[in-house]
Amino acid sequence: ILLQVMDHGTLTDNNGRKADFRNVIIIMTTNAGAESLTKRSVGFVDSKAAGDEMADIKRMFTPEFRNRLDAIISFRALDEEIILRVVDKFLMQLEEQLHEKKVEAIFTEKLRKFLAKKGFDPQMGARPMSRLIQDMIRKALADELLFGRLVNGGRVTVELNEKDEVFLEFPEGDVPPPPEPVETVEIE
Repeated sequence: ILLQVMDHGTLTDNNGRKADFRNVIIIMTTNAGAESLTKRSVGFVDSKAAGDEMADIKRMFTPEFRNRLDAIISFRALDEEIILRVVDKFLMQLEEQLHEKKVEAIFTEKLRKFLAKKGFDPQMGARPMSRLIQDMIRKALADELLFGRLVNGGRVTVELNEKDEVFLEFPEGDVPPPPEPVETVEIE
């Protein structure tokens, strides 16, 4: 499919209909070279040598494919500050969802740093972050939202204990009001 798009600028389906790709920019990403980022270098070398990523791309893709590319841009590995910003993005999404349920959540710095460390893999990037937040935080909050202290909203601080397990802390005296009674009507 890419050959047809990159060579002719059109894509034809089984019925003969054509899609025009002449004024389209296609951005493709790859993890080529990610493995070499995780290898430890010996000596005083701080980063990969220039051209190492091209060796990985040459090994992974055929010359016919590489010759059709207009540009190849390589990115450096994410540093801790960027990873923490990714963590904050995921936590802000969770905060927005909780806000709809009238829940205010506070995430501790220790939790943020833990998520940055455990939710990031040099080869996979930040892809494991979503699963980690699902498994650790969302599950803990779900029980409280459905059956516990957050049924009617409230505030919660999400923290880590010494065993790196999530626990929820509720402020003293911040018990949400009980649900309003529902009138029952007897039907004769």
